[in-house]
Amino acid sequence: MHDTAPQLELPTLPDAATRVLGRWTAAEFARPGLLRGLRARLAAAPMAQEWDLRPAQQIDHIGAQLLWEHWGQRWPARMQALPSQRSVLERVARYTTAPPPRSPPSLAQAWSALGAWVLNGAHELRLFMVLVGELALNLLRLARAPARMPWRDFSGHLYRIGATALPITALVGSLIGVVLAYLTSQQLRVFGADAFIVDILGIALVRELGPMLAAILIAGRSGSSITAQIGVMRVTEELDAMRVMGISHSFRLVLPRALALAVAMPLLSTWTTLSALAGGMFAADAALGITPTFFLSALPEAVQIGNLGLALGKSVVFGLLIALIGCHFGLRVQPNTQSLGQGTTASVVTSITMVILVDALFAVLFKDVGL
Repeated sequence: MHDTAPQLELPTLPDAATRVLGRWTAAEFARPGLLRGLRARLAAAPMAQEWDLRPAQQIDHIGAQLLWEHWGQRWPARMQALPSQRSVLERVARYTTAPPPRSPPSLAQAWSALGAWVLNGAHELRLFMVLVGELALNLLRLARAPARMPWRDFSGHLYRIGATALPITALVGSLIGVVLAYLTSQQLRVFGADAFIVDILGIALVRELGPMLAAILIAGRSGSSITAQIGVMRVTEELDAMRVMGISHSFRLVLPRALALAVAMPLLSTWTTLSALAGGMFAADAALGITPTFFLSALPEAVQIGNLGLALGKSVVFGLLIALIGCHFGLRVQPNTQSLGQGTTASVVTSITMVILVDALFAVLFKDVGL
């Protein structure tokens, strides 16, 4: 049986023609991946050569449109075609028009687009606040009946979010500590203030960089995973099945993930901070001769205990935010793969943005804590 797939036979000699083979019809173009490969083949076909359409078994208006667009909406210099093929091409050439030029949006259109964007943002915020309220009610429900909590899900999420993230957070944290130590050592050496590198690294890493760095890593790693997991449940209609069986999405899906992140984030923040301090300590020893013994003895005096409490407190807030944002976008996924990808991307971007905004808010509200 002959292959009916549309094909191109490119010329091997300078005067040879590009031959069109197969059936150039809409039914053939529906094959997965065929149109992409054919477009790449057309891009390699020389425009100045002669075209021979006679070997083609059939060319309908879709195939003729593809050739006409490749020719730049003008006839090639030399073309051999059957009368029926030429007739189809002439009809395509006659009725193909250039798209109208895009006019800039008017003030009314821009105002309407802004209003739609604001209303959509307000709608998303309302749904997010509903999710926060449901979480608060579920926490009260959990306090009354702890046995109803899906503890196996909680422990599984705690392991996947916390334990499996230890290597990457330690690696990134130590590298950040090394970079920060080397950058600050260049300036401190100029003023002869080598010993103050302990204060700079301690305050910067314990109070700000450690918790925020851990939160950003977890937002990209675990926040996207939460959205993808719940989004796949939407695509496979598991969420609809849970609703039919009377299982609460917020209690069964949101609560274990939120609690797991709220518990894991302070631990990961501490781990990341310790890794960054270790990297900075060894870099300070190499760059300034600050021994690890002096570094460890001076660190408690440089960093007040209030900084550690502030770091742990905002880490809990970061964890809750990342979990709620991931669950929010996961529950908003439509039952198609494109919406799943868009929801995962929006979840990561929103989580990282909110982590930075909340960190700035903490820095303003608690500017006198630990200093």
